[in-house]
Amino acid sequence: MKKAVLSFVALIMFLTFSTSAFASTPDLDSAIKKVIGTPYKYGGTTTAGFDCSGFVRHIFNQFDVKLPRTSKTQAKIGTKVDKSDLRPGDLVFFNTSGKGISHAGIYVGDGKFAHASSKGVRYTELSESYYAKRYVTARRVVTGEDYMAMVGEDEEGEDVAGE
Repeated sequence: MKKAVLSFVALIMFLTFSTSAFASTPDLDSAIKKVIGTPYKYGGTTTAGFDCSGFVRHIFNQFDVKLPRTSKTQAKIGTKVDKSDLRPGDLVFFNTSGKGISHAGIYVGDGKFAHASSKGVRYTELSESYYAKRYVTARRVVTGEDYMAMVGEDEEGEDVAGE
C-alpha cells in the first residue's frame, strides 16, 4: 500500500512539473508581444533596441533555433515557402534597399508579420503597399516538434495545447 501511495505521489509530482514546465515555454505570440514597441537600433540585438534581423534572432533564440546574423544570410537557410503557403513562424524577406534582401520579419498569420522597423517592433500587413511591392521570399526554418513548441499547434494547424 505504501509503495502505491508513493508511486501515486511521484506521478502527480511528475505531471505537475511537466505541465508547469510546458506552460512556461514561451510561444511565438507571447514572445513577440513582449517586445512590441522596442525601438529600432541599427545592429541592435537586445531589448534595448533591435534591427530587423536582430529581432528575428532574438525571438528564435528563445526556441533554441540559431539563425545567422543578417537578413541576407537568414534568407538562405531553411526551406523556401510560397507566399500562399505561409504559416506562423515562417520568415519573410524584403528588398527595401534596392540591393537585394535587406529586411526580415516573422509571419504571424492572418496576413501579418512582426518586424523591427524604423518605427520599432510592430505588426504590419503583408499587403501594405510598401512591403507588398518589396516582398522577395519566405523561408521555413522550424518544423516538427520544434514547430509545435513554438506556436502551440501541429504542422496542419491543429491546436496541441491541450495535449
